[in-house]
Amino acid sequence: MVTLQYMPHKEIQDLDSDKRINKLLKVVRTDKIILLEGRLTNEEETTLIRKTMEQIDDDFKGVELVTSPELHYTWLTKIKSKLINVLLGNQYGFTIIGPASIIKEIKQDPSKIQLLAEDAPKKKKR
Repeated sequence: MVTLQYMPHKEIQDLDSDKRINKLLKVVRTDKIILLEGRLTNEEETTLIRKTMEQIDDDFKGVELVTSPELHYTWLTKIKSKLINVLLGNQYGFTIIGPASIIKEIKQDPSKIQLLAEDAPKKKKR
């Protein structure tokens, strides 16, 4: 069974970047896919990937990450998007973060995100 966990932005907004990344990794390591309200900064995405690479082992194969695309269809949409970013900052949009062992494929285009997932593999006994 695939488990999705919604995480509102207010749950991480007061955390510093390190605590934010650690909280997200802790959830992902329990084989859950996080639906995060808002976005991580570019630096936080880089840190998440770096910390993930340091933790890869037989049971944890890494993470897959996708952020909702910014819409730039017309000049009016572009202006709205910039205004929303000014007002809401990283709280606008959403981010999906999940274990690479569960998320098999992510397809993204300007209007949708498609995610193919499968059940979590059984953990190896030590």
